[in-house]
Amino acid sequence: MRIVLVGPPGAGKGTQAAFLAKNLSIPHISTGDLFRANISQGTDLGKQARAYMDAGQLVPDEVTIAMAKDRMSQPDAENGFLLDGFPRNVGQAEALDEMLLGEGVKLDAVLDLEVPEDEVVKRIAGRRICRNDSAHVFHVTYNPPKTEGVCDACGGELYQRDDDTEETVRTRLEVYHTQTEPIIDYYRSQGLVVTISALGKVTEVTERAMDALKKSDEG
Repeated sequence: MRIVLVGPPGAGKGTQAAFLAKNLSIPHISTGDLFRANISQGTDLGKQARAYMDAGQLVPDEVTIAMAKDRMSQPDAENGFLLDGFPRNVGQAEALDEMLLGEGVKLDAVLDLEVPEDEVVKRIAGRRICRNDSAHVFHVTYNPPKTEGVCDACGGELYQRDDDTEETVRTRLEVYHTQTEPIIDYYRSQGLVVTISALGKVTEVTERAMDALKKSDEG
């Protein structure tokens, strides 16, 4: 299957993408991983992206599109892929359609993870990270530390990242509504959108997604 995963910040796209890709035996292709891989390998595209990022600018669509095209042309993506973070806007969605058309294939589904805005804010603004090891992540509501402000694993100080504050989260949501959400209508007009609730346990959301994708494929 060839799937695009969409949803607001805090919807759990990265987590669900990993589980879904494994269940479907297709590669999970995220823009974050694409940037990191190209930059660390010193590719021409990576150098271009690095120059924009170092200047504090957004990486242009054409660079992101070229990275995605290169990744999707690799052997492990021959029978399908799950795109996470791409396309990010309608222009990228149109470019993806052209890319796939050139290969004689098309998307099978666009999985839309739906989460109420207040829940997104609660999920992200409640995160606390260990200063000693950023892999140690807690949540004031869903996964609180035994002692407030102290990491259970190493005793390090827990803090809230600047981009996890409620004000920043609401700004990120506004960017999502303005730039990325329109692709849902774009793909809905093609009959590709499958919307599911991303509330509940991770396993419940994965099962919900797999069922929806199966029905979509059968349809």
